[in-house]
Amino acid sequence: MSAVRKRSVSIRGHRTSFSVEQEFYDALETIAAARGISFAALVAEVDASRPRDANLSSALRVYALRQAQAATGGNPGPVARSPNDHNSDN
Repeated sequence: MSAVRKRSVSIRGHRTSFSVEQEFYDALETIAAARGISFAALVAEVDASRPRDANLSSALRVYALRQAQAATGGNPGPVARSPNDHNSDN
């Protein structure tokens, strides 16, 4: 996983910043392209629909996660495990 990187975008006539990992940024760019909208338009949609007590960075991550879950039929896929995790079924 990559480090969190701060980015800026203009939405509704003003600059705003958000911080996400590169993987989330790439996913959001892919979503915007698939929908045929600009990245800024996607960010503006997420910003307009997020609860006022949620920050934009978190809202963007959750949006990307929900889109990925929808694409896989709601299954988030396998859970990554630490090498120190032990399966109690063994």
